[in-house]
Amino acid sequence: MFLLEVGNLKDNFAKYFMVEAAVDEAMKREVYRVRHEVYCQELGYEATNTEHVETDRYDSHSLQIALRAQSTGRIVGCVRLVRTRNDAPDDYLPFEHLCESAIDRTIIDPRRVDRRQMVEISRLAVLSDYRKRKGDSGGPIAISEEDLGTKDQPRFPYIPVGLYLGLLASAELHGIEHLFTLTEARLARHLSALGFRIHLIGQAIEHRGKRVPSVIYRRELMEHLPSFMRPLYDKLLEEMGVAYGFCGKDAT
Repeated sequence: MFLLEVGNLKDNFAKYFMVEAAVDEAMKREVYRVRHEVYCQELGYEATNTEHVETDRYDSHSLQIALRAQSTGRIVGCVRLVRTRNDAPDDYLPFEHLCESAIDRTIIDPRRVDRRQMVEISRLAVLSDYRKRKGDSGGPIAISEEDLGTKDQPRFPYIPVGLYLGLLASAELHGIEHLFTLTEARLARHLSALGFRIHLIGQAIEHRGKRVPSVIYRRELMEHLPSFMRPLYDKLLEEMGVAYGFCGKDAT
């Protein structure tokens, strides 16, 4: 891997993007529009609709995170953390329904995890103008070998790194320790190469292509987060804490 010498990642990232907690309805609607463009119009994962928003029943109890392009001020990417419902904490998260027989419960059993401290990472999407390049897998977000750089053309994948740092900051602020997801094995490998430790916890299933159930243990990941990412993470933690209305870093 030949990553670009990123120098001050916090300042370099800020030249191009912002990562924000989407807490008001107007920003959430922009996020749902990105999801409609990617999941419905481009990939056909969901049906299109005349309102041009993609949303489901899980959004009512999810934390929405937005990626905004500095050049246009437009939201161009997003991800959400689906939480368990306060009124039904034992209700399954989406991946638990899809992977009920695929999870290796000798590695981790989601049913035995404190459900107040677990989420599912989902609806990770980036508009095609900011995603498409040679080697793209055709999914809602991708990291190719080119994104990790070559000896002659080193690069840095700002978009996936920014979104993952944003969701980790949101998780810390809300006291979340276990982040489950369904992911492509290749994407998991590339994110792990960047410093985001993702553990595969079961067999691949067919869901919009081959997907593997996985988990991030937040505290473990943060202990091994590359030092050059920490200033950007701390910045997002502070800004998102303000957006959520927290005083300092303590969750509510």
